[in-house]
Amino acid sequence: MPDSLVIIPTYKERENVERMLEAVMALEQPFDVLVVDDNSPDGTAELVEAMQKRYPEGRISLMRRAGKLGLGTAYLDGFRWGLKRPAYRYIFEMDCDFSHKPADLIRLREMLERGEADVAVGSRYVRGGRVENWPVGRIALSYGASLYVRCITWMPVKDPTAGFVGYKREVLEKLDMSKIRFIGYAFQIEMKFAARQMGFKIGELPIVFTDRVEGSSKMSKSIVREAIRGVLQMRWWSFWGNSYARKTEE
Repeated sequence: MPDSLVIIPTYKERENVERMLEAVMALEQPFDVLVVDDNSPDGTAELVEAMQKRYPEGRISLMRRAGKLGLGTAYLDGFRWGLKRPAYRYIFEMDCDFSHKPADLIRLREMLERGEADVAVGSRYVRGGRVENWPVGRIALSYGASLYVRCITWMPVKDPTAGFVGYKREVLEKLDMSKIRFIGYAFQIEMKFAARQMGFKIGELPIVFTDRVEGSSKMSKSIVREAIRGVLQMRWWSFWGNSYARKTEE
């Protein structure tokens, strides 16, 4: 059984999900995949079930949820699912739309395995990273958001909003997931903030982020507003000593 799990949330990803699963299954380093589908009306989950039959060794799993419950809760449900399976030493987050290249999973895993980081981030904004197919205005907004987050949270992470992330198992085991408050854009920021607050090391690797070709973006104004407010709230809570760490049994 592979020691690595990739969690891929989906909602209306019919155009991408089969190709994505095929790409991950073809990697030299084996990764299992958990697709967390939010009741996609386009048949995404049914395509995943068909892929499970093509890979009967159990490397593709599907979690069906009742509706569109948010990106953050999809990952948290996936983390809980993965932690119930002791074989997984590394757990990854990844989009289904090929904005994240499946081959880069190997580089993120290597960073974790070498002990260079406890949380490995596929970064657009470190040297060698870049964004493709975005208009200048959106690049400026994204980079500006990253600067805003770094200024408020004091995190030494150049791409704090990145959604291509690998975690060592112990990071997620120590995390009290009930303390993660945000489910949209701010979720990615809060996960990194929580890891740093718990004393874990965050490392960044350059990636080429390519805007989706198939399907539609899930970004909305409400998600952006949540992130703006959320960063301030995270910092405020930290001043009052709020810990993200799970309480140990005495």
